[in-house]
Formats: sequence, C-alpha cells, structure tokens
Amino acid sequence: MSLTLTLIQTDLVWENIDANLALLEEKINTISTRTELIVLPEMYSTGFTMQPEKLAETMDGKAVVWMKRIATTKKVIIIGSLAIKEGENYFNRLIWMLPNGQYSYYDKRHLFAFSGEDNHYTSGNQRLIAQAKGWKINLQICYDLRFPVWARQQTSEDEAEYDLLIYVANWPEKRSHAWKSLLMARAIENQCNVVGVNRVGNDGNGIYHSGDSTVINPLGNVLFTEKDKETVQTITLKKEDLNAIRNQFPFLKDADNFLIKRKGI
Repeated sequence: MSLTLTLIQTDLVWENIDANLALLEEKINTISTRTELIVLPEMYSTGFTMQPEKLAETMDGKAVVWMKRIATTKKVIIIGSLAIKEGENYFNRLIWMLPNGQYSYYDKRHLFAFSGEDNHYTSGNQRLIAQAKGWKINLQICYDLRFPVWARQQTSEDEAEYDLLIYVANWPEKRSHAWKSLLMARAIENQCNVVGVNRVGNDGNGIYHSGDSTVINPLGNVLFTEKDKETVQTITLKKEDLNAIRNQFPFLKDADNFLIKRKGI
C-alpha cells in the first residue's frame, strides 16, 4: 500500500485570511500529479497569530468551508491548523478534512508559552490518529515536537499504533537545528515515517522561518527536505518499505508499556 502526499511550504500573509486562502488555492492548483493528502502549515490562514479574539473562526467559518471545498472538488484529504473559537475558548486546531466533507480535528496539546500562546489559546487533551488507505496517521502541531511522550507509540503485541507522524508548524529559523534533529528522533524512536511541514518567510513580528519541510523514513534517512523557498512537493510513501524496516529491526516489541493520562480542559 502506498500513500502519496503533497507538502506545501509557503510564505503566509500576516493575519489576512482571504489572501492566504487565495494563495494556497493557487499553489494547490499547480499540483499536476495525483495526490491523496495535502499538508498545509500551522495556522495556514493567518500565520502564528496571538490575536484569536479578532481572527479566530468557528467551524463553519470561511477557512473550514474552503478546506471542505478543496477536499471535495480535488478529491483529496487536506490538513492544516487554524485559530478556532468554540464557546468561550480559542484553539489552535488541526483539521483533517476528507473528500466527502467529513472531518476530524486535533487541538494543539503543547502551547508555546515562550510566545504567550498559552495566554490566548486552550490546550487540547486528545491525540488524533486518523486513517487513510490502510495507513494510521498521528497528527500533531509544531511545539508538540519537543515532547516525545505525546508522540510515543503505544504498541500492542500485534501492531504499532501508527505508521506516519505529521507535524504542521510555524517553526523559526533560529531554532531550525532543533526542528531537524527532533523530527529525525521521532522517526527513529517510533519506527515510523515522519513529515514536517513548516512555513517560510518573515511573520508579522519579523521572525524569519526557513521552512526545512522534511520527509524522513523510520531509519532516520531524509527522503526530502527544502530550505528557504516556497515549494509544492509530492512524495509517495510505501507501506512495504515501512514494514520491511520494522520486520528487520523489531524494536517496538521491546518498548515500555504505558498509558498517557489525559488531562481535562
């Protein structure tokens, strides 16, 4: 079984939802080969804003409606995070939008207190492991990458919990060494493929992002990476390659048994 993904590494228009939806649709329209999953950066519609009170949308807002239209017309799964208001709370929410218009979502667990994200957004408390074409996919957001327990495989005797780990991000260039190192570590320790999709360019605070969007196999080998420029890259992952590595090196069967305690909101 194979899974074909397209990574969209792009500059984002600061806090301008309409402009970002337009530029992303233009990039999606350039995809000339068949793809099954399109991955957008974190907060793809605004950039990493700390003004959700002004910019957050509801689940029937224009950005989610846009994702549904793209997914249904292009017949692809599309994912990316955005600022969402629910009741009195704001979430940095990753949407998993299916071609039939149905969706699931993951609310970012680890909020980036260094930038004050925890003062504006509410932390999530549930992981989301989605499925596509026989692949189990763990979906996480940016700062989650620094916390290996949140990504750790909770294996059974029969199989791994997931096959692919995806991070969508607004990760600054000044900490790109950590980004690249931790993506590689997550792949090796969880014996899975890892995809990290980051933005490029300066945000509204003058912070530069070099992208370094990356695809890594379970041995830690880099299958694709791109730095400092916008790119739309399609890559196919093969389940037989993943299974061959796990069969040759059955390290997951020796993993510690544990259960993540889920803290209520």
